[in-house]
Amino acid sequence: MSVPFNRNDICNQLAQAPKPESVVGKRRTAVAMILIGNSAAEELLFIRRAEFEGDPWSGDVAFPGGGVEKQDADSRATAERETFEEIGIILPQEAYLGTLGSISGAYLPVSIACHIYQLNELPPVTLNGEVVNTFCVPLKVLLEPERNRQRTFEYRNSHHSHPTIELDGYCDHFLWGISYRILQRFFVALGIETLNS
Repeated sequence: MSVPFNRNDICNQLAQAPKPESVVGKRRTAVAMILIGNSAAEELLFIRRAEFEGDPWSGDVAFPGGGVEKQDADSRATAERETFEEIGIILPQEAYLGTLGSISGAYLPVSIACHIYQLNELPPVTLNGEVVNTFCVPLKVLLEPERNRQRTFEYRNSHHSHPTIELDGYCDHFLWGISYRILQRFFVALGIETLNS
């Protein structure tokens, strides 16, 4: 499978992709999708959130990020600040590729803006108490049909069925929910057909 993960191609595709705006009345948050690779992006960085009672994202696989605060100039500033606070990575200006716009939560009243970066290699990571692990997954692995499947599981005291990506060999949790939807939007923006596009 040939996947167009060249840096320039990604920038061009993101520039042309639709940019849904955040929804008024929802809590504004932002995340950083961090691609790893020199000229071509080869891997994607994920975090696994710590488990806290009452936290709707407790233990989930996600991208670094959090709520927009008053001191943040915009959602991009939020994504960069939260990435540094959660995993100790500074995202330089030259690493920025573009944005996917915002996605609304399916169960919670949040609007999540996604900003995309590419680093030549993964710098040292320093975790705070909100994150228990980071790991990188090759982009081609995330597209493998056998990893993409519908799964039924319990969430917020009820059973749900959602598309997921199995992360066996990288993490003992699976990718689902808003982070899954963000990843699918990224692939669609690049013109890559997935099982759920």
